Amino acid sequence: MPGKNYQNLKEEVWDTGICSGCGACVAVCPADAIIFTHDENIDSPVQTGYCKEVTDNVPCGACYAVCPRTAAQETARMEKTGLGEYTDIFAAHAGFDVEKRQSGGAVTAILANALEEGLVDAVITVTADPWTQKPESVIITKTEALVATAGSRYAWWVPTLAALKSAVVTQKIERIAIVGVPCAVSAARMMKTSDHDLLRPFGRAIRLIVGLFCTETFDYEMLIKDKIIREMSIEPWQIAKLDVRGKLIIETTDKAVREIPLRDLEDCVRKGCHACGDMTAVDADISAGSVGSPDGETTLIVRTPIGVGFIDHATETGRLVIEKDACDLKGIIHLSQKKSERIHT
Repeated sequence: MPGKNYQNLKEEVWDTGICSGCGACVAVCPADAIIFTHDENIDSPVQTGYCKEVTDNVPCGACYAVCPRTAAQETARMEKTGLGEYTDIFAAHAGFDVEKRQSGGAVTAILANALEEGLVDAVITVTADPWTQKPESVIITKTEALVATAGSRYAWWVPTLAALKSAVVTQKIERIAIVGVPCAVSAARMMKTSDHDLLRPFGRAIRLIVGLFCTETFDYEMLIKDKIIREMSIEPWQIAKLDVRGKLIIETTDKAVREIPLRDLEDCVRKGCHACGDMTAVDADISAGSVGSPDGETTLIVRTPIGVGFIDHATETGRLVIEKDACDLKGIIHLSQKKSERIHT
């Protein structure tokens, strides 16, 4: 019986508008034949014409096997809602100065400590051009660079996992931490648990998966040009911080704060986001977000023994400071339920 290949992926996911844009298929294609183009309003990758399985009848199917939005993953996707399984939830902040931190800087603290102690060799995360705010996935190997790029840019869509191709295949990095929104987290978890021969190198290299709370991601061009520049008269280089907490919060370099209700941004939301009911990244080792914690703190949901280990190391060195009993779950539960309604109604 023939396996699934990019044609099945295209039919089930790309053509139906439910592609998350996580970049996993781009990373694992051994022929480098799946890419995201630079065209505006592109919601899914394209296949350049060559496929080992379709063209040469060589078994592959890596792209299909790693996609979190296929028909084979539909049941699992419906169940990935709410808080998910966890061992502990608390508020925390960095025990050192993180100038551009998003909330409490806890994620930066955990990852900086991991790099310093040699627990990981690299972090795959998202950064943005400070002039245009255009995001890109990057591979960071130095603590100084990690701290310098702190501050979430995950409101914009970016194929985060595409950077795994360079990290694993080209640079041969063996211990990687991934920071991503729920769709990227689910794909990374599939890499770690898959018995597919072409996915094993990626699964072995991923040591830590950090998930970020996410209600939706926005198309960069539509949000910047139509909403922020044209309607709000804010230039990209004036943006100091973006956050999504039931609304889009924009802090500018002059410390002014502007807000946009999410209902006013529906036309900027990527189509694939409507197929996701997971706000808290239930497949992560550690999930993080600003919802549920006081200002200056990060909510951390610890899900796995691996997550516990990384947090213990960071607290022992003083890089991470935990604030017990400072976390209120009501806001997290409310937003999680609200997001899950997308796929259950």
